[in-house]
Amino acid sequence: MEITALMVKELRETSGAGMLDCKKALVEANGDMEKAIDWLREKGIAKADKKASRIAAEGLAQIFINGNKAVVIEVNSETDFVSKNAEFTDMINVIGNAILNSDADNLEAALEVNTPNDGKVSELIVSKTAKIGEKLSFRRMEVVNKTDSEVFGAYLHMGGKIASLIVCDGVSEEVAKDVAMQAAAMKPRYLQETDVPDEEVAREREVLTEQAMNEGKPKEIAEKMVEGRIKKFFKEICLVDQAFIKDGDIDVKTYVKNNGGTVTKMVRYEVGEGMEKREDNFAEEVMNQVNGN
Repeated sequence: MEITALMVKELRETSGAGMLDCKKALVEANGDMEKAIDWLREKGIAKADKKASRIAAEGLAQIFINGNKAVVIEVNSETDFVSKNAEFTDMINVIGNAILNSDADNLEAALEVNTPNDGKVSELIVSKTAKIGEKLSFRRMEVVNKTDSEVFGAYLHMGGKIASLIVCDGVSEEVAKDVAMQAAAMKPRYLQETDVPDEEVAREREVLTEQAMNEGKPKEIAEKMVEGRIKKFFKEICLVDQAFIKDGDIDVKTYVKNNGGTVTKMVRYEVGEGMEKREDNFAEEVMNQVNGN
């Protein structure tokens, strides 16, 4: 397969590795981007960062709660400027409250929900796109229900660039909010070890094993090293296993247990995660406006 300059550029931006290393990795992986990233990691050249973790599109995430029901949504805009516009934030509030007061439990159904004054959610987005002048999109949503014994912990960071919602059983809202702040700050991908897909664990184990062997360690030593690194891997990506940010001597699970409860659910949205970032030439844009283009 031909390795193009664009492929090398993409891998370099994703991995942080040098251009020559990126080209060699792509050759070794026959152009497969994910395999090339793994090759770089195995050689100790790149970190574990994946393209999917890059922050990309603009917009806001928001949380809406009423009794035992909560809705988390993400709505995207093309620029950060628009995401701070009252027209945009008002639209998000209309969408969120409309869904909260409906039976919709997925994005497709949510788009068909009627708003008080602007037709369906899908129609509201179209009309606001025309008025604001940027492409707007309702990207994702999740409905979360809890029992009477459970509590919600909600936290918004940077006005909605990150939204985290936690459900805890047997603790106060203050404790649940502490956990929500943890989720926002430390970027866990899963609630607990059992939520991590088997194929992801197997892949990480394979990469870590190759790393250890490349370090020249005997097989039996390498195997012990891998087990230790797998445990560290879980502590990084699983919320309840992370060191608690307010007390590094205990993990989140222990903090909640010490307060008489457990964590039962996590939803964390970071605006634009997994999407390509729009790259604008600001000077060119200004000149286009001046010239009426």
